[in-house]
Amino acid sequence: MQSYSIEEINNILDGELVGHTTSQITGPEQLDKAENNHITFIGSTKYIKYWDASKASAAIVNEKFTVEPGENRALIKVKNADLAMAKLLEVFNPPPPVFDIDIHPTAVVHETAKLGKDCQIGAGCYIGKDVVLADGVILYPNVTIMDETTIGAHTIVWSGTVIRERTEIGAYCIFHTNVSIGADGFGYRPSDDGRGLVKIPQIGNVIIGNGVEIGANSCVDRGKFSSTIIGDGCKIDNLVQIAHNCVMGRSCIMAGHSGLAGSVTLGDGVIIGGSASIKDHTTIHSGATIGAGSGVMGDVAAGKIMLGYPATESREMLKQWVALRKLAKQ
Repeated sequence: MQSYSIEEINNILDGELVGHTTSQITGPEQLDKAENNHITFIGSTKYIKYWDASKASAAIVNEKFTVEPGENRALIKVKNADLAMAKLLEVFNPPPPVFDIDIHPTAVVHETAKLGKDCQIGAGCYIGKDVVLADGVILYPNVTIMDETTIGAHTIVWSGTVIRERTEIGAYCIFHTNVSIGADGFGYRPSDDGRGLVKIPQIGNVIIGNGVEIGANSCVDRGKFSSTIIGDGCKIDNLVQIAHNCVMGRSCIMAGHSGLAGSVTLGDGVIIGGSASIKDHTTIHSGATIGAGSGVMGDVAAGKIMLGYPATESREMLKQWVALRKLAKQ
């Protein structure tokens, strides 16, 4: 088990050390579960009151907070405790599963596929016709990559993920367990005789930029005509639906159970809260935030914060909620 002195950890974080502890730190832990060999963090003033009762020997705290370390305890003051803890978690992060062999003998790799240097392919994977994997791509067991797909350098694909034909993926992406990329978009129209539904062919593809992370069991459907596009640096949570022909700008965030209907456009840095739903053919401009559980029915201007169902500008929605509470008391 790796362990560090508080001075070594402070050197890693480049913070201000207040107090001292002789305990060796073997890992980070939350305030109420920490033992004396743990370091915790305080990123909000509402957690300061729990520090005295915590068994942790050290804490990472925002530099503006007024907190006393206590006996044989230490604080590391930093500008942003959340980011500092993320840096420390990297230090204690266990190594990923090890491949005993770079390409497992049970993997099926088409003879036309091109593999870069240091690719690793786990048991039961399928690599289709004319697939191109750049250097350092890792496919964990039972991943399927269909024909004519390209995947950029050092992208990691976890087990159960299916990437359909003609998908274009950038470098340094992460796809977690059971992600679906490039399945048919959901397109149907009533038949002429009114007795059934006609399936609309989806002939486009999916294009994913660099540094994108997609959580487990999320789906990105291919375009009906051209491409569904996810921009560089987007982070997508578990159980998210992105429908055909959506276009996401750079560094967007989508929390769990949220969804984009067809042909939604997101600008750069848009944040979609958990379980929020976005109507088809809607544009949400750069920097906007959609609150959890909201239902967006129309375009959203840049930088706006939207709440509620149907979603309304946050200040107006808060006024409505206050008015409803007053009405209920009458």
